[in-house]
Amino acid sequence: MSVTFWLIAVALGVGLCYKMPALLRASRNPMARQVAGLLAAGGAVFFFAAPSNIVRLNHLTGVPNFSAPWVYSLLTGFCASCLMLIVKWRGGTTESLRRTTWWVYGSYGALLVALWICFSLGDHHVVRTRDLDTYYATTPWMREMIVLYLLGHTVAVVITSALLWSWESRVRGTGWLRAGVVVLGVGYAANLGYDVTKLTPVIARWNGRTDLDWMSTTLAPPVAALVGLLIALGFILPHAGETASRRLAARREYWTLGPLARALRTVPAASSPVALSRFAPLQLRLTHRRTFVRDALRHLQPLIDTAQRDRDVQARIAAGVKPARAEALADAAAVSAAVERLQAGKTTVVDSASAGTVSDPITISRALRKLHTAPARQPRREGSVTTS
Repeated sequence: MSVTFWLIAVALGVGLCYKMPALLRASRNPMARQVAGLLAAGGAVFFFAAPSNIVRLNHLTGVPNFSAPWVYSLLTGFCASCLMLIVKWRGGTTESLRRTTWWVYGSYGALLVALWICFSLGDHHVVRTRDLDTYYATTPWMREMIVLYLLGHTVAVVITSALLWSWESRVRGTGWLRAGVVVLGVGYAANLGYDVTKLTPVIARWNGRTDLDWMSTTLAPPVAALVGLLIALGFILPHAGETASRRLAARREYWTLGPLARALRTVPAASSPVALSRFAPLQLRLTHRRTFVRDALRHLQPLIDTAQRDRDVQARIAAGVKPARAEALADAAAVSAAVERLQAGKTTVVDSASAGTVSDPITISRALRKLHTAPARQPRREGSVTTS
């Protein structure tokens, strides 16, 4: 059981690490601080709720069941952080946010004080590491402490879930952020299941029944673990997803520009004095390749016969090729012909008035890949390739 709690604590710690760079970059951003505080509180809850750590904390303090109000206090702080995070996400006037902040922190601050008062007044000499809620469900003052923390948690979960699902409709279609909000909404809604598994056996104890204790000791821990994973994933997903998407897009562009970069490697002005290792950062290699291709195409501009390119486009369209693809293939053929003219020692096309530019490098590079892999239908003419 302790391993599960440790794993969830680590997962929330990973979420905190993902958010830490943003917190360091914008240390005065209240939203970044709120998320960091929430993840830290959630990780602390699972860390100290592990049965092995419960035993250690009780032994360290010398107070039987001291870990109970300690964990409940952390959970209460986590609930307050959840509420404040959603409130700040929704936004509002400075005055309304200030009133809400005082209301949330005041209410849950009072709840924290009440938890410790109840614990100090109650009889808790029998140490319980797993079933404290049900064992002390009918004990004066301990009973009140248990009910207070569960009610505080339930109220926070209901409000947070409602606010999250109302906010989800406002971020519809925004990709990874919306996915994170949905996962968070599911996680906080699942928290209601945790409250049910805790409150039901407590209420059953008030009525003299002990047959539902298993809900608190056996069912509640895996529900709490699921909740912790979903909350951690909800905060990690937008950041990790956006980062992965950017890296994937950069890698795709780098790979797509490969055929054009190889075709232009003999252009003198495109030769870079800096040779990058294949292990260099991807973004640096992409920037290097973009610059390489741009400079080479600029150097080839006087050798690109746009008049021949236009005739090539019309010939391809007449042969049944779609206009967009015909233009891309004609551009690729025009660039290939310009490279051949440069290798032959020419400095301009025969009719300098027809010299010009072609479409974007990505389109040309894709067309070059198709030209190199498709069989030719006709003999190639200078400046034109009739492969479709």
